[in-house]
Amino acid sequence: MSRLILDLLWRATAQTLEMVLASGVLAVAGGLPLAVLLVLTSPNGLYPMPLLSRMVGGVVDAVRAVPFIILLVLLIPFTRMVVGTALGTAAAIVPLSIAAIPYFARIAEVSLREVDTGLVDAVRAMGGTRWMVVRYVLLPESLPGLISGFTVTLVTLVGASAMAGAIGAGGLGDLAIRYGYQRFNTTVMFGVVAVLVVLVMLLQAAGNFCAQYLRHTQPSHKA
Repeated sequence: MSRLILDLLWRATAQTLEMVLASGVLAVAGGLPLAVLLVLTSPNGLYPMPLLSRMVGGVVDAVRAVPFIILLVLLIPFTRMVVGTALGTAAAIVPLSIAAIPYFARIAEVSLREVDTGLVDAVRAMGGTRWMVVRYVLLPESLPGLISGFTVTLVTLVGASAMAGAIGAGGLGDLAIRYGYQRFNTTVMFGVVAVLVVLVMLLQAAGNFCAQYLRHTQPSHKA
């Protein structure tokens, strides 16, 4: 493998990591509040508002139902308005984040719903406010599941960022299309695939380690 190809792979990997990590942070910033809202406003939640819960859930599911490559094209005018361009790494972060927010919201919602209701009832019985239940029970108890969900989201974003390369977003997907597919350079194609596999394995291993560590450090609530 030539020095030029290695330089291209290094630059494309850096761009992919920039897209994945930036959109991952935005996914948590937007998806976690949505998940908390869905849990709190559910019929059995702390703030039961079934209509609001169904409306928010409907919007979340509607965005999740759109294939990413179609969402990417649909959001080109919005991306151009926000970033000033529809091409490049910064532009790709916009559709990646919008796709990842509802995705992570549903994953986080599952983790929040798995928290033992006995702990919630105990805090409420001791005079704890609903905010205290969220702050000191729901979020800490669901943290290992949230970390696992965040890992799955990052891995999904790696694949989505490669698809974004189809419209000139940069990163490994763009490198594979322009230098591998269009120029029939199998060395670049195999190099991109190898980097993507390693990247996904490292992200998954790091996420599994963090989630397992948090599970072992959490106090047991069994009698």
